[in-house]
Amino acid sequence: MPTTVATIEDRKRLARRLAGSGRGFAEQYGFRVTNNPSSLFQVLCLSMLLARRGDFRRAVDGAHALSDAGWDSAARLSGASHPDRVRALRDSGQRGDVDALADLLGRLARTVVERYRGDLRRLRSAAHRDPARERALLTALPGVDEQVADLFLREVQALWGEVAPVADRRALTAARRLGLGRSAEDLAGLAGGRESERLAWLVGALARVDLEGRYAELTE
Repeated sequence: MPTTVATIEDRKRLARRLAGSGRGFAEQYGFRVTNNPSSLFQVLCLSMLLARRGDFRRAVDGAHALSDAGWDSAARLSGASHPDRVRALRDSGQRGDVDALADLLGRLARTVVERYRGDLRRLRSAAHRDPARERALLTALPGVDEQVADLFLREVQALWGEVAPVADRRALTAARRLGLGRSAEDLAGLAGGRESERLAWLVGALARVDLEGRYAELTE
């Protein structure tokens, strides 16, 4: 059941509590979110894995496995053999059609290298920092649908300020249940503005609340 927060000050107080870690979703799970090619590509791979069905912790483990194997950039992942990608993903606990997943990640890496020289900042430049065009170019990449784009842009919105505010489905579910609003714009208002770094922290924290089912501790 939704929880109604009585006043705007109560909502701001809860928002500050949620964003208090000073880290977004990816950084909470050990992925640095910086505006460099390696970091951006790792966040894109994490987003693709998170969009799959199943325990989100397996997605986190799978993304770490790619990095731990030395494939921490589009160029390095594109150079990995298909059997090696399959092995790393299976060892990290990935379920379902791991062979197809390994192939998709390989195609994603190769396409980022071919179109953007392995640097997603070039995608941003190609879009002239237009949010709709950035999203269109992202969803033109292998395996990147609207859900994956939402997850990626959720994480990088503090770096790519033109895309803000972005809140994915899980973050908005948590926001509604906690009485914090029903849109990304509502959350931006609580975080101090569309380009506030706190917005990414708040949205990431809300996604974690929903994924981890932590509603009770916030509403007691």
